[in-house]
Amino acid sequence: MPPSKNSSKPISKPGARPSRRSFPPVDPSLYEPTAERPVRGKARRMEHQMDIHPHHHDWCQLVFSTSGAVRVGTEASTFIVPPSRAVWIPAGITHAVTAIEQADLRTLYLLPGLLQEPAWSECRVLEVAPLLRELVLQLATDLDAQIEPRREALLTELILDELKRAKALSLGIPLPSDTRLRKLCQAMLDAPERQQSLEAWAAEVGASPRTVTRLFRDQLGTSFNQWRSQVLLAHALTLAARRRPMSHIAAELGYANASAFSAMVRRTVGMPPSRFFSAA
Repeated sequence: MPPSKNSSKPISKPGARPSRRSFPPVDPSLYEPTAERPVRGKARRMEHQMDIHPHHHDWCQLVFSTSGAVRVGTEASTFIVPPSRAVWIPAGITHAVTAIEQADLRTLYLLPGLLQEPAWSECRVLEVAPLLRELVLQLATDLDAQIEPRREALLTELILDELKRAKALSLGIPLPSDTRLRKLCQAMLDAPERQQSLEAWAAEVGASPRTVTRLFRDQLGTSFNQWRSQVLLAHALTLAARRRPMSHIAAELGYANASAFSAMVRRTVGMPPSRFFSAA
C-alpha cells in the first residue's frame, strides 16, 4: 500500500549526533487527523537515550511525557521537557525526539488551522495543566480501541480550549547554523554537567575563544555564559521533576552552593527556583 501523502517524512540531518538506539517514528499516517477526527492521540514508550529520527508531518503536533523527560529538537531550537511541560510543533517543522531518561511519550496530532492565532505558527513550550493532561490520557491511542464519537468530540473540544488557555513558557534553547558552534552547543547539551571554560570548549571544536564569543553574539544574540545558563536551567528542570532537592541540583550543575544556583535562576527567568520548579 502506498504511503499517505500526509505520512511522516524522515529527514537526513547533516552532522546529526549518532545514536546507538535511533528509530524512525511509528507510522504517523495511522493516526492522521481528519475533519471527522481533528485531534488524534498516540502513546509510545521510550527507553533512556532512545532517539526518534528527524522527520516532519503535514499536521500540527503536541508532545509531552507522562513520566520521564524528553528533548525535542528542531533546526532552530531544542526544548528539554519534563512531564509538566509540552512542546507545540506546527505543521511542516522538522523535529526529532530524544529520551533523556525512560519516558512515556504522549503525542497529539491536530489538523492545521484549529488554533489560528499567530503564536501557534511557531514552536512553543506550554504548561500542562492537570485537566489537559487527563484529557489527553482519555483519548484513544490504541488503533483497535473504540471510542464513542460524541465522547471523542467532547474531549477534542475541551483539549482545544485547554490549549488556548495554557501558559506559554520561554524555555526553548536556540541553536546556531555555524557548524563549529553547532557542534559545541550539541556537546554542551549532551553533557550539561561538564564544567569547562569557554577556552576549553572552543579548543574541542578547533576555534579560538574570540571566534566562539563572536559566533554566540552573531548567531544567537547572546553570550556563552547566558546560553549555558539556559542549558543548565533546562537540565535542572529534569532533575526537579525527579524531586531532587535544590542543594543536590546545584551541586550536580557545578554551583558552589544553593544560593549561587538560585541567583542564576532569578537572573535567567526572573523568579526564584521554588516558584519556577514548583510544577516540574
